[in-house]
Amino acid sequence: MKVFMIGGTGLLGSAAAQLFIDRGHEVRTVALPPLPKGAPIPAEMEILFQNYLELSDEEVLQMMEGCDCFVFAAGVDERVEFPAPVYAAYEKYNIRPLERLIPLAKKAGITKTVVLGSYFAYFAKKYPAMKLTEKHPYIRSRIEQEKVALSFADDTMDVAILELPYIFGTQPGRKPVWVILIEQLENMGPITFYPKGGTAMLTVRQVAQTIVGAAEKNKGGNAYPISYYNYTWNDFLAIVHAAMGKPNRKIINIQKWMFQLFGLHMRKVYKNKNVEGGIDPVGLADIMCMNTFIDNKWAKSLGATDDDIRSAIFDSVKLSVDAFKGNADLVEMKSE
Repeated sequence: MKVFMIGGTGLLGSAAAQLFIDRGHEVRTVALPPLPKGAPIPAEMEILFQNYLELSDEEVLQMMEGCDCFVFAAGVDERVEFPAPVYAAYEKYNIRPLERLIPLAKKAGITKTVVLGSYFAYFAKKYPAMKLTEKHPYIRSRIEQEKVALSFADDTMDVAILELPYIFGTQPGRKPVWVILIEQLENMGPITFYPKGGTAMLTVRQVAQTIVGAAEKNKGGNAYPISYYNYTWNDFLAIVHAAMGKPNRKIINIQKWMFQLFGLHMRKVYKNKNVEGGIDPVGLADIMCMNTFIDNKWAKSLGATDDDIRSAIFDSVKLSVDAFKGNADLVEMKSE
């Protein structure tokens, strides 16, 4: 199988590309320079350094020529800030590209598509009474992204959406997304104030396994809630604190109303910065105070196997601390 990927040099894309290649497949990717220093980018992967958003349909079709599978491993998540309305940014980077690229993939003869999405979409569908799509532009955009992608599933195209949770692992030379967590914890002082609750998670290697598994196994149009481990915040933070060099740091679990007060403060911060968050900081309390756990049966069905999640968390936090302190030369995450 020959794979065409958007974002093949990123943290998740490069891991998936290596696994595709290890299994005998070929990979061609479009990505933005520069490559992170020291990143294990597969030497066998064909890299086209372009901004795919600026390419014509004819140029994209030429890149897709001869490929069997399309993997969309790009876009932005809720941690990237944009001027209001933030939903416009999600349309630009997460939704409109699929409206354009999947039909082009069909025209090029590609029969399989894999899209990296968010587990927030899974919970929005599972708990409609929480009204997550009404409160949070980012979650609404992920639901819309799924609808767009799955609308193209038919007898000629299999489409898989991977609803991904917290992901841990590092790519040398690339700034982790967890720097914001380190900044928050450092600003709290000597004690961590965090709600009760928890989250689903998995490692970068396991994400790669599910990407390749979806490409090889998925039939029809399906959204897969992906997880392998479920950790409470307290168990997760114990690993984070150890990686920060503060293994004995105290955790005080705050009530939902206290988190909501902090959310009101963050709304003012966003307003002063002239940005809008993809996740409403007040409504975030509902999510953070629940256990957003997912059974690992779907990940296993796509080929994910056990991994060292504690080491993955530890390594991610260590690199994030270095980035926060300015001790590492790292490439920022990109959208295109």
